[in-house]
Amino acid sequence: MLEGLERMLAKGVDNALLRFGLGKGYLDAGDAATAAVHLRRCVEQDPKYSAAWKLLGKALQAQDDLDGARAAWSDGLAAAQAHGDKQAEKEMTVFLRRLEKTKGA
Repeated sequence: MLEGLERMLAKGVDNALLRFGLGKGYLDAGDAATAAVHLRRCVEQDPKYSAAWKLLGKALQAQDDLDGARAAWSDGLAAAQAHGDKQAEKEMTVFLRRLEKTKGA
């Protein structure tokens, strides 16, 4: 799957959906650093893409970049609220709460 997406990117196809697919694929494969690169590009291309913000936060958290994860989820929460994406809003609210609890521990 990732090979096909990478080939599309190499051919000049570059859009938020492709970047999201690459980011999710790399995150699922355990490569959080590469996932974060693609997910950052995704949200640059479409700042309203709340699912991408959610995964970007997870990718950053996996790299122990807790400040980055907090920022991604905060931005994602704003995007989700602005577009009525209640599920993403709930999930990122929980992620932010958990992050604050671990910070205080």
